[in-house]
Amino acid sequence: MAKQQKRGLKGYYLTTFLIGLGFFTMGLMDPLYDTYVPIFLARFIESKALIGSIMTFDNMLAIFLIPVFSAISDRTRTRIGRRMPFILVCLPVTAVAFGLIPFSALSSLWLLIVLVFILNLFKQAVRGPVVALMPDMIPGDLRSEANGVINTMGGIATIVGTVGLARLMDIPINLPGLGPTTDILAFPISSVLVILAVLLLFFFVKEKKAVELNESEKKEPILHSLQVIFSEKDKSALFILLSLLFWFIGYQGILPFVGLYSKDILKTSSGTASLAAGMVGIAYAIFAIPSGIVAHRIGRKKTIRVSLSILVVLLALIFFHDPITDGLSASLRQYTFWALLFCFGIFWVSVVTNSFPMLWQMSTYQTVGIYTGLYYFFSQLASIISPPITGAFIDLFGFRAIFLYGSVAMLIAFFLMGKVTRGEPEDDAN
Repeated sequence: MAKQQKRGLKGYYLTTFLIGLGFFTMGLMDPLYDTYVPIFLARFIESKALIGSIMTFDNMLAIFLIPVFSAISDRTRTRIGRRMPFILVCLPVTAVAFGLIPFSALSSLWLLIVLVFILNLFKQAVRGPVVALMPDMIPGDLRSEANGVINTMGGIATIVGTVGLARLMDIPINLPGLGPTTDILAFPISSVLVILAVLLLFFFVKEKKAVELNESEKKEPILHSLQVIFSEKDKSALFILLSLLFWFIGYQGILPFVGLYSKDILKTSSGTASLAAGMVGIAYAIFAIPSGIVAHRIGRKKTIRVSLSILVVLLALIFFHDPITDGLSASLRQYTFWALLFCFGIFWVSVVTNSFPMLWQMSTYQTVGIYTGLYYFFSQLASIISPPITGAFIDLFGFRAIFLYGSVAMLIAFFLMGKVTRGEPEDDAN
């Protein structure tokens, strides 16, 4: 049986890699957005709590748009598939808005906010359909490994964005009326890469073939499907959703402020500030596939719980990083901070890679998008709750408080995951 699965996985690697181009676009934009938009906002706003509140604006859109468009895409039938129409329309608009953000930050706060709204309106509408494309085309027992491939694509995109393109933020370009200006180039170049990824995804992933194989399956009403999910006697899906709510509360409470932490505490430049998030991206790229393989051998639940327990310890160590390294040189302080974030990325990707397949394992073909939407509903809810809280913590207690906050959130997620009893490859495979 193991040999059959191995042969099957090899047969799906190319398809999964191509589907991962959609995820690549998200991985390219998200870290740059999370690192530099708070920096752009700080040009106009002093309060970190207010910046954190504005950073939840996109998540407020996401909490409604992702579940709705995921469910709508479940029921969409076109000549090019059910997910592809959303990808072809929304991602190019997202790319254009993203490329214009640093230019708006040179003009006014309101123009910046308007472009951020347009960006997130289209990006959040397409996120669910992009992610749901993979389980449409990959068998249930191979989804942890396939999700590892997709997360590797996201990790590569994060590396390209934060380690490569972000260095361009330090390079000045001549703008009419402003002269040499920095903090620009990474965004428009990223936009071009996103559009190229969309074209490759469209021409080489033939979604229609996957849909035709299942066209005869009965369609269930969206509200009925949601009612069935939450009324099940086995509450495994609910506990996974609650668990991911808390681990994303921890993650999203830290992520928007890592760039500012690097600049204010470690005294890095704008181009170097993104390398903190880049360390997480490098770990993503290296360990996403191995984490799926490990979960296939020892179980998804066990992999997630072990990873969460290690994240609790790592975030506690980061909490003590500043006072412990206070006497070291600036370079050593940066390197040790990056090393801790790299380790964080190893175990964070193990959590993310295997939690989605656990939910998908409980879905049917008709409800894949609904489960995908629920995943994003809870993760985006965390993104709304957490940044304002941690922004206020920074204002009251300093930057270090956010890492202790994250450690506690991961600990709660660890205990909630203990109540999950389904979601392994052999459970309700479809």
